[in-house]
Amino acid sequence: MTRDAYLKRSLGTQARRIKESRVLLVGAGGIGCELLKNLLLTGFGEIHVIDLDTIDLSNLNRQFLFRREHIGRSKALVAREVAQRFQPTAKIVAYHANIKDNQFDVDWFASFVVVFNALDNLDARRHVNKMCLAADVPLVESGTTGFNGQVQVIKKNKTECYDCNSKEVPKSFPVCTIRSTPSQPIHCIVWAKSYLLPELFGTSEIENEEFDYSADADNANEIENLQKEARALQEIRKSMGSAEFTQRVFDKVFKEDVNRLRGMEDMWKSRKAPEPLNFEQLEEALSTVEPAISSNGQKVWTLSENLVVFKDSLDRLNKRLKTLQESEDTTTSPILVFDKDDVDTLDFVTASANLRATVFDIEPKSRFDTKQMAGNIIPAIATTNAMTAGICVLQALKVLKDDYEHAKMVFLERSGARAINSDSLNPPKPNCPVCSVTQAKINIDLTRATLDDLVEKILQRQLGYGEEFSINTEQGTIYDPDLEDNLPKRLSELGIKPSTFLTVVDEEDEQPRVNLQLVVVAPAESTSNIQPIILNELPEIPRKPKATTPAPENEQMNGASNLGKRKRDADEAELNGDPPTKRVASVSISDGVDKENPIDVEGEEGTILIDD
Repeated sequence: MTRDAYLKRSLGTQARRIKESRVLLVGAGGIGCELLKNLLLTGFGEIHVIDLDTIDLSNLNRQFLFRREHIGRSKALVAREVAQRFQPTAKIVAYHANIKDNQFDVDWFASFVVVFNALDNLDARRHVNKMCLAADVPLVESGTTGFNGQVQVIKKNKTECYDCNSKEVPKSFPVCTIRSTPSQPIHCIVWAKSYLLPELFGTSEIENEEFDYSADADNANEIENLQKEARALQEIRKSMGSAEFTQRVFDKVFKEDVNRLRGMEDMWKSRKAPEPLNFEQLEEALSTVEPAISSNGQKVWTLSENLVVFKDSLDRLNKRLKTLQESEDTTTSPILVFDKDDVDTLDFVTASANLRATVFDIEPKSRFDTKQMAGNIIPAIATTNAMTAGICVLQALKVLKDDYEHAKMVFLERSGARAINSDSLNPPKPNCPVCSVTQAKINIDLTRATLDDLVEKILQRQLGYGEEFSINTEQGTIYDPDLEDNLPKRLSELGIKPSTFLTVVDEEDEQPRVNLQLVVVAPAESTSNIQPIILNELPEIPRKPKATTPAPENEQMNGASNLGKRKRDADEAELNGDPPTKRVASVSISDGVDKENPIDVEGEEGTILIDD
């Protein structure tokens, strides 16, 4: 009997629909490899796979589609090549790309019957969730953490979305610990990743809000000194490309700043004072170092080897940034950001962190260890990935039958009497800022349309908005009643591109409307004979539900069920916030840059969680 015959026996009449289905798999890592294999063996006829990552040695223990000879190649392309052998007649389309690229717009998502998320990135998960809601395509969301796993079915207007329940937001960390008194390897890694790299090649901490600069009587002077250091590095950054750039950076952070810290004698009464490094002395020993030392990621490099990698990676990043500046036709300055899978930035962070560790007499780490710590990589279990992928397919079969009543939220848990537990899917939360919005498409000629066209012609004249409302993008607020300077600007000047989501927030006092989310559709070329902005259809925008009156205190204390209600109310209150209030006067856009990179410190001896 053929394989199709077994599928028809198992799946019955559904086998034909599965074969004709066009599905999207986002992520070709631990879960993605297992899921691609399962989808093929279940009979899915057309599968599109997208992943930006390349294959690393550390992937081979659990991502079974990859072999040693595949290291350095695209995960998506190799996964297609290898998995095709499971079902030669199936159509597999692979993309080595970022799911957030403009080419993967709402219409593209709408072309699939089911989307599978197999990502390890919070920001990308939220993006796919938002796109699937906009396209009204069911999403099977999955994830694993060690021995634990979870599968969730998401369908617009029927179930909770990924953002209906608030995710834990890491706290900001005390900058003085990271910058002045590191005591653990992770402190040095965070310093290199979130301070030194952005100061030289990214967004200066003076311009972003990641660092906790809460000053009090005890640390006000130190905060002022640290900000002076940041400004000094900005001056050194101007000499990038010159012969003395590398030594100026080295002397600044490993000698001058260290000598300043040594001068604060009270700080070192109970701990060993840091020892500055001498660039000229270290250079004398460089002739004995193998030039290709950076290729050995498992080895803990010596002091001289770290200097070699530091110089080499600094030169590589310098050339990359210069190439971007010459090639990009943009009004904004391109920047480089840390990526755990980017060899250049990983080498720089590893070498810089180890040089700093030497200064403070802290144990250095290999590049492999640095990648895990800086990328917040939690060890993955192959069995958990396989079980999670299998559950994804089982839930997808219910989705194809439109049987959401029997679809489940499934949990894998190592502890307890059962390894697999499930719960019914909850309805959408009415105050969710992502799935409770009204959505519509808007055609905009970005070369001609201004913000005033959008405000006056569309929102006020066609949709009947009053004076009190704001317009927000992912970068922040571009319009509100007190921010009218942007009105004459073209939308393209404000960072608006095809597939940009514009969120309109009604701020009327009396029962305002729910948020309106406009998805930008731009024509291939400018046409002057039509209106610069056209709303495809007039959406019906309901009013926000009235806030419920809190129950009396004696009723709130009545039983454990009320405890659960108070927790749910607190979650809803947290979710009831509108899009970011940061105002955008002159937007600086950099594709693929996550400007929110929070870091959580759990005490001096605790762990630091870096959420990328």
